[in-house]
Amino acid sequence: MEEEKEVTSFEQPVLVEEPLDLVRLSLDEKVFVKMRHNRELVGILHGFDSHLNLILGNVEETITTLELDEETYEEIYKTSKRKIPLLFVRGDGIILISPPRSEQ
Repeated sequence: MEEEKEVTSFEQPVLVEEPLDLVRLSLDEKVFVKMRHNRELVGILHGFDSHLNLILGNVEETITTLELDEETYEEIYKTSKRKIPLLFVRGDGIILISPPRSEQ
């Protein structure tokens, strides 16, 4: 005789069972991607694979560079931005993926 499992009202279906499920839940949503070499991307996630290669649309890329003033040896951070309509991002350059940071 099989035992019936009692289901309580607070149980919800599990949506996240492995790390890539978090990325799957962000499909067709805006995401923030931090890359190696001080690059950041914000765009719409259209697709991904098991290597974390991404297809992003309506991307804004921000590159931060550090320059050293030759006279004062002061560190100067410079940022440059560009817009890219569609971008393939190779997964081995990605540090993290998250919802976009809120503007403060």
